[in-house]
Amino acid sequence: MTIQNVGVIGCGLMGSGIVQVAAQAGFRVLFVEANGALVERGLGRLRETFEGLVAKGKLDAAAKDAVLARIGGTARLEDLKGCDLVVEAMTENQQLKNETFAQLDRICPPHAILATNTSSCNVTALAAATTRPRQVLGLHFFNPVPLMKLVEVARTILTDEAVVATATEWVRTVGKTPVQTKDSTAFIVNRLLVPYLLDAVRLYEGGLASLEDIDTAMKLGCGYPMGPFTLLDLVGLDTAMYVAEVMFEEFREPRYAPPPLLKRMVLAGRLGRKTGRGFYAYTG
Repeated sequence: MTIQNVGVIGCGLMGSGIVQVAAQAGFRVLFVEANGALVERGLGRLRETFEGLVAKGKLDAAAKDAVLARIGGTARLEDLKGCDLVVEAMTENQQLKNETFAQLDRICPPHAILATNTSSCNVTALAAATTRPRQVLGLHFFNPVPLMKLVEVARTILTDEAVVATATEWVRTVGKTPVQTKDSTAFIVNRLLVPYLLDAVRLYEGGLASLEDIDTAMKLGCGYPMGPFTLLDLVGLDTAMYVAEVMFEEFREPRYAPPPLLKRMVLAGRLGRKTGRGFYAYTG
């Protein structure tokens, strides 16, 4: 199957990045937001992004105009009726995603592939909500999408191999490196990353070392680009806690349980960069 028209549900941080890389790769992209105001905000954000690339000399004006001409926004899910591939990038809510996939199943053409950008929800449950479970899979991009090269291609026990092959080739076409994984909570990266981040919080909570020294130790000792607390603040402490809770619910292993300090920081509204304060303080 040839993918030409791509739909993206959500134009927030992740969704707008997926729209950007797909449009830059030559695909016609239509994103869906909850209302007209959010559609306009999404289009404005994308326009600013491409204008910024022109200002930095990474894109010429003609290419910018061509890419923007391939992007559209709508508040109607029904407008995705002509898409060959739809990538859902909504909030991590299993019930909401299940309902959305059931709607997409009724709206999209029979050949269309339905994908989710989830990092924690059950992809098999999304497939079961449709009459085309063989055409449902996960395409987990990483933040920030335009810069991060990895996409986890997550197949369920129902996904057709031809669909996996088509989706994997599309991932390569938009300039990313695909890795194959089964549908299991948190896939590869978060299954390994989340326990590491939680252990860092436990070490700090137990008084072993300062935030700065733990971050420096992991950067210089392991060659990581940033330490665990800098990364937690970037990802968002609420997001990290949510993913940890989903993993703990699935596997019931103590290493996935959010530490008390993380819970209290989320309750206090110290969520990281997005609120100006997490483990570190951010100004400006």
